[in-house]
Order: sequence, then structure tokens, then C-alpha cells
Amino acid sequence: MASSSYEKYDVRKRNPNPKVAALLVIDMQNYFSSIAQPILQNLLTTIRLCRRASIPVIFTRHSHKSPSDYGMLDEWWRGHLIFDGTPESHLMPELNPDAQDHVVHKNTYSAFRNTRLQEYLQERGVEELIVTGVMTNLCCETTARDGFVRGFRVFFSTDATGTSDQELHEATLKNLAYGFAYLVDCNRLEGGLFPNRQLT
Repeated sequence: MASSSYEKYDVRKRNPNPKVAALLVIDMQNYFSSIAQPILQNLLTTIRLCRRASIPVIFTRHSHKSPSDYGMLDEWWRGHLIFDGTPESHLMPELNPDAQDHVVHKNTYSAFRNTRLQEYLQERGVEELIVTGVMTNLCCETTARDGFVRGFRVFFSTDATGTSDQELHEATLKNLAYGFAYLVDCNRLEGGLFPNRQLT
């Protein structure tokens, strides 16, 4: 679900630097389509803005291949997991990734855990992350926090992230704004990347 106004949490203001930023699109898969649909247009707008600013776009896909990679998620979600190769594990077709977009395959909340995401970013000189996708309070928040402690400057989208409950969404925004991330939305992102230009 999309955010309401986040001004009350917006304690620090900064714009991403397109020369050192990357866009993370977290787990926009068919499994989460009911949660993702309300934020889809804002997410597509965010992707277009980043592409126009030559900011690389990185997608994550969450799935499991065998019990050895279930971890605590199997117990916590009582076996309701996303299995690799199923239609639910695929990215939503509306995203239509470009050939140069990187896809990170993960099996837990953080996109950094047991992946080469950090190395991939550092090899390309990325210092800042713009976090979008689902779910706000699980994979998006965990990845944002993990990115921060790994030394990345984090920007967290308020209108291109979504979850199952507005209170959970708002709680994440409050927590991240306090200690981990600068909050942005489509309008602020465009204003920071393209001053004096209107949102398209």
C-alpha cells in the first residue's frame, strides 16, 4: 500500500547523486502482486526517472531452491515460501527489465545476505542506494538497514514501496528516517535529479 504524507518523519533532507547512486527494486514478483499493484505506477515512474538520470537499476528476486536455504523463513511463515522456477517467483511482467539491468537472487530478507550485491555495487563505484519495492517492513527495510551499516547512503521511497498494512508501512518510514535513510517520493526524486522539470 502506498504511503500517506511522510512529512512528519522527514527529519533529514538530501537528494541522491546520480553519479554514484543505484536503484534497488526489491521483490516485485508475481507472488506479491496484490501488494505490489497499488504502488506499481509510482515504481515505474521511479524506474523511468532513474533510467533518465543514468542510474543503474537492480532487481531482486526472492525464492528458495531447497530446504537448505529456507532458514527461519520456513518456520516463521509456516511453509508459505516462494519456490524457484514457479510462476510466483517471476518478476511482474509490467517491470520489463532492460538487458543491462542486474538481477540479484536472494533467499532471505536482506538483498546483501549470501549474494554478491555489495561487491557488485562497489565494483561500479556505487555509494548510494534508492530502495523501492515490497514489502516495506520486511525485505525493503532489512535491505535498507543492511546497506546503511555496510557504508552506503540510503534513500527510501515512501510511495514506491508497499506492504500489507499501512501501520507497518508508516512504522518503517519512522524508524528508517530516524536512523538509517533519507525519505524520498517520486516528486522529490524528480526535483532532485531534474530541477525545474515536471514529472512525466
